Amino acid sequence: MIKLSTTQLWVHDQDVALEFYTSKLGMEVREDVTMAEMGNFRWLTVGWPGQDDVAIVLMAIPGQPVMDDATRQEVSNLMAKGFAGTVFLTTEDCHASYEELSGRGVEFVEKPEQRPYGIDAGFRDPSGNHLRLTQVGDY
Repeated sequence: MIKLSTTQLWVHDQDVALEFYTSKLGMEVREDVTMAEMGNFRWLTVGWPGQDDVAIVLMAIPGQPVMDDATRQEVSNLMAKGFAGTVFLTTEDCHASYEELSGRGVEFVEKPEQRPYGIDAGFRDPSGNHLRLTQVGDY
């Protein structure tokens, strides 16, 4: 059986991203390893408590030789527009989760609204990545 285990988001600053995903969203650190033999590459993953089989890599945008300067700039531009990736989160109560996360300092770009598929809200992380918070409706 093939299962999703890890996905990645580009971030401008891993420490800022770590603070956001742990303190504001409530995720926990899964791995935080710096590998000197790979030019001090930092492997940083977070995930939800109780959902141990899925993690998000908070990946710093690499420079040369992994990524040329033009590509690095393109990735940064896409991040600023919120189009470098989206994380979809589900919740049993979108309004309550919205209030809880807002109270922790998460700034929503879209308040909870009724949609054909349920109740949905949107916010961004400090790097500009778009996150959706959805209460899936009954069909």
